[in-house]
Amino acid sequence: MSYIDGFVLAVPKANREAFRKLAEDAAVIFKKHGALSVVECWGDDVPDGEVTSFPMAVKCQPDEIVCFSWIVWPSRAVRDEGNKKVMEDPGMKMPDGGMPFDGKRMIYGGFTPIVGDPMSERG
Repeated sequence: MSYIDGFVLAVPKANREAFRKLAEDAAVIFKKHGALSVVECWGDDVPDGEVTSFPMAVKCQPDEIVCFSWIVWPSRAVRDEGNKKVMEDPGMKMPDGGMPFDGKRMIYGGFTPIVGDPMSERG
């Protein structure tokens, strides 16, 4: 059974290209260490909520956009080992200016699919 890492974060609109480049480079490293796919999404229809919402969860500011990302791994064991290797990979060194978003407001977690398996739905 596959395993999914999910992420929600707020990125300053002015940092879109820096975020895209960082995400693109990181995707190569995650795949090198066992990830099957990496998807990074730039929000364009992410409404504010009254009780809770993606923007509220990451304390999104007016000059920021909510981004939603996920990584598909073949299993939790591959993910656990892969993440260790990713964190040790020299390619994961942050750019000179640091991350193009506030990592303290990023929400992330690991998930086991219970309906639909990305492994079996691949084309």
